[in-house]
Amino acid sequence: MPEPLPSIAPADVPEGAPLLDVREDDEWAEVHIPWAQHVPMSALVRGSAEIEVPEDTPLIVTCHVGGRSAQVVAWLRSQGVDAVNLAGGMDAWEGMGRPVTRAGSS
Repeated sequence: MPEPLPSIAPADVPEGAPLLDVREDDEWAEVHIPWAQHVPMSALVRGSAEIEVPEDTPLIVTCHVGGRSAQVVAWLRSQGVDAVNLAGGMDAWEGMGRPVTRAGSS
C-alpha cells in the first residue's frame, strides 16, 4: 500500500507560502489565491510549462477540491520536489475565509 501524500490544512498555510494552482485557466480567472503561481495541470502533463520550486520550504499545490493537486503532488515528489497537497483545495480555502482574488475585483 502506497504512503499517503502529505497535505496541509488551509488554516495552517502561512500568508505568502509558495503555492501552485493547477486548475485550468477559466477556474483560475474566476477565483484564486492572490500570491499563488498558476500552471494548469494540463500544461504540466504536456511538459509545456515550468514552475518555480522553492528551495527551503514545501511547495503547496491546490486545485478545486484536491484531486488534481494530489496527482501533481505525487508526480512532483517522484521528481524530487518537496510538495504537499492543500487539503480540500480551493473549496476548503474559501470556506475558511482565506484571502482570494475574484474575477472583476482588483
